[in-house]
Amino acid sequence: MAASDALTDKLHAWLSARSIARGLPAPVADQGGYRVDTESDIETRRWVFARPTKGLAELGATIRQPRHLLKLCGDASELRAILPDHWQIQPPGYFMQAGDPPAEKPIPDVYTIEIDRAGDITHVRITSPDADLAASGYAVQTRIAFIYDRIVTAPDHRRKGLGNAVMATLRRAGHDRDTPELLVATSDGRALYASIGWRTLSPYSTAALPDT
Repeated sequence: MAASDALTDKLHAWLSARSIARGLPAPVADQGGYRVDTESDIETRRWVFARPTKGLAELGATIRQPRHLLKLCGDASELRAILPDHWQIQPPGYFMQAGDPPAEKPIPDVYTIEIDRAGDITHVRITSPDADLAASGYAVQTRIAFIYDRIVTAPDHRRKGLGNAVMATLRRAGHDRDTPELLVATSDGRALYASIGWRTLSPYSTAALPDT
């Protein structure tokens, strides 16, 4: 079982809610971290760790098949140091938590916001006047966390506040104020979220084997 501490608990809460958002099996404790059996065309399974463990090193030494991902709440150098050279380190991510929500800013009134609810999942879409998808995102509320997933703004519609509007709409529609708001961001996303009060809990690094 993974050690219990604040980062591990938040990581497990985020990972569990992400599985709900994407229709995946719930994470299970494995090798000192958590395993998700994704079984998709591009990924068979992933292991996610709050910190380097002996189990992570053993997985790196024994896994030979591609599409098995190893992920760590740590920077790329930490993950690189524990894995054999044939593992490739992918672009960095960042595990983040929201602070106080910023004041909402209106978006151009030519856009339309649509909200769909299905159980614990909220889906927001913003469409342009010609019905193109301009921005979208998902959120899941569980008993212990509110997570954002797949927040995307189309290139032609960026710098208009649409990403912030998606997140604000998701928050209003489903967030229980007693639970932390969590997400994993890309480098570009991190800058956006930091500008609206989010803080980085940890770097989030990924290693994969070449898919031959």
